[in-house]
Amino acid sequence: MRHRFIPLLLLLMGVALPVAAAEPAAASFFPYPMRVDRLPNGLTVIRVPFNSPGLIAYQTVVRVGSRNEVEPGRTGFAHFFEHMMFKGTKNHPEGEREKVIATYGFDDNAFTTDDITVYYSYGPTAGLGKLVEIEADRFRHLEYSEPSFQTEALAVLGEYHKNAASPGLKVAEEVARTAFTKHPYGHTTLGYYDDIKAMPKAYDYSRTFFERWYTPDNVLLVIVGDFDDAALMASVREHYGPWDRQSGSVTVPTEPSQTQERSVHVDWPQSTQPRLVYAWHTPAAKLDTANAAIQEVLGSYLVGPTSPLYKSLVLDKQQAQELTPDASLHRDPSLFSVEALLSDEASLAPVRAAFNAAVKELVTGKVDAARVESIKSNTRYGLLMGMETAKDVALQVSWYAGIYGAPDALGRHLQKVSEVKPSDLVTFARRHLTAANRTVLTLTPAPAGGKK
Repeated sequence: MRHRFIPLLLLLMGVALPVAAAEPAAASFFPYPMRVDRLPNGLTVIRVPFNSPGLIAYQTVVRVGSRNEVEPGRTGFAHFFEHMMFKGTKNHPEGEREKVIATYGFDDNAFTTDDITVYYSYGPTAGLGKLVEIEADRFRHLEYSEPSFQTEALAVLGEYHKNAASPGLKVAEEVARTAFTKHPYGHTTLGYYDDIKAMPKAYDYSRTFFERWYTPDNVLLVIVGDFDDAALMASVREHYGPWDRQSGSVTVPTEPSQTQERSVHVDWPQSTQPRLVYAWHTPAAKLDTANAAIQEVLGSYLVGPTSPLYKSLVLDKQQAQELTPDASLHRDPSLFSVEALLSDEASLAPVRAAFNAAVKELVTGKVDAARVESIKSNTRYGLLMGMETAKDVALQVSWYAGIYGAPDALGRHLQKVSEVKPSDLVTFARRHLTAANRTVLTLTPAPAGGKK
């Protein structure tokens, strides 16, 4: 429903240390060697040699997302700025970078979430030197005119309209708006519609946003694949070393505790499948707690393919077409949710009753220990088996490092998953999966043949 998918390691300046040396317990959970440097300007450079002859993945993680959008009227800028980062510099005017990328055959794009923005390129090692040069140039020297800015603002508005044509965006917006009263997680990554419409007038603010967040101490480079490490680091130091901005700071509002259930209903104007969402406030992802790992296991335990709920509601009674958990990692306290795509409106009440019964059973202490162990194994090994290419590895390393703020976060997260006990699910559910802490969304469509 929401986009899923720094205390940094204290490393000696200019000396690459394997993460295994700093975090031996996590090493076995991440199967590849890792080297990490932090440049004097604060830029963290993570390298993972990987058996992908002639190919590399190159990702830039900026620790900025919609959580950083605290000024009134300025939501959606993290996502919007992802678009602006392709507008060029004096050294490489707009379009020239894309020609270079195309010449080498790189797969090149970006995405924004609540907490991070990631830029990625995947292609031949032969182009790595040039890629370092042009990426450092745009992060240090991005330029764009006000007319170009305004044109892109209209493109972002068009993207919003496209997403708004299906119920998913409306569901995410309404759950966020209802569950959060202070924290910027109360708006989606796209931002509030009125703010998006007003973006063409915010050229000056866009430059402020760039100077505030696109700084070396707020960025991690992740390079995975076939490369010469000494040559790579020499190039990185040459091109990124002079980057000297320091990140700004904003006060992200703390969300007050929720004290009673909240609900919201959406009347969808077209034909679609009804939906039911339960969302509870839950703690932030931190490496010194098991909360994020517990939520990951809990989502599969409650509504995953091996769960009694899935068997009953999807396979046997066919009251739901899909059951989906969302235990996405977030830097601040966020939401854990379960969503049902219903077969029809008549299924709404029995599916809601089934959700309540499943949570109540867990809270009372009844937990299937064997299934918990199976889910843990599937979670750990499924993630590892999914890292078949340099691009896969880079994406996972980038995601976990970006959220947790530590280069070796993926291995440490997997270690936490391996340590989850059945009793942890019970304790977590008792503390967080309460009615008072819950937001419930229902969505029903217009009747066939017309609007409601």
